Amino acid sequence: MPEAAPEPARPLRAEPGRPLVIRVGKHLRGAFDRLIASSSLVANDPVLDVRDFAWTQGLRDQWHAIRDEALAVALHGAPSLATISPDHRSIAEVGKWRSFVLWGYGFPISDNLARCPRTQAAVAAVPGLNSAFFSILAPGTHIPEHRGVTKGLITCHLALVVPRDGDVRMRVGGRVVRWAEGETLLFDDTYDHEVWNDTAGTRVVLLIQFERPLRNPGKWLADLFLGVIRRSAFVQGALANIDRWNHGARQHDV
Repeated sequence: MPEAAPEPARPLRAEPGRPLVIRVGKHLRGAFDRLIASSSLVANDPVLDVRDFAWTQGLRDQWHAIRDEALAVALHGAPSLATISPDHRSIAEVGKWRSFVLWGYGFPISDNLARCPRTQAAVAAVPGLNSAFFSILAPGTHIPEHRGVTKGLITCHLALVVPRDGDVRMRVGGRVVRWAEGETLLFDDTYDHEVWNDTAGTRVVLLIQFERPLRNPGKWLADLFLGVIRRSAFVQGALANIDRWNHGARQHDV
């Protein structure tokens, strides 16, 4: 598979207030997650059963069309995750993990969605959609152990391109899982997880985050926490960087 085009240098947006948000969030996250878990209407396991999420069948039914859109726009038009989200620099080496963002924490990326109408329609049907993006992992990449920000979200991967000349895998908690093209994988990213692409090819998935089905008081708390995150520099700075990168990419292509 062809290598991605070199990424043009662009200035990153300043990140006011981020240290306070991160410091407070890390201290409170454990207590929040325990309360959210106690209110969950689905399992709290590291890897979840796709049969508990009937809407995933719609993604599987459309995976060929979604894959075609991903290949058309993402391989040569996606910035490094470390470029758009500086908070990910410790785990996302520039050029190794790229993301073509369609939705980011409830905010649509209109320019990108317009280029992927079939994918746009598919993700619009996801209950409680929070984020959606094509996640592109370069050959030989290892994403070190990390964890998500809140148990109020569940992650779904729709596998689009899975190289077969080696091993592509993810560890979630104590489970090791592998992708199969056209299949969905659901997991709780608040468990420590890491990813390996030990192949000579590029792995591509549609990564979706959606709100965990909850009863109160966990739902109230999860909604409150997500509201804070969406207003924080963690999200707002990333959205501004995506807009800046898209604008620069269009100029570069003209």
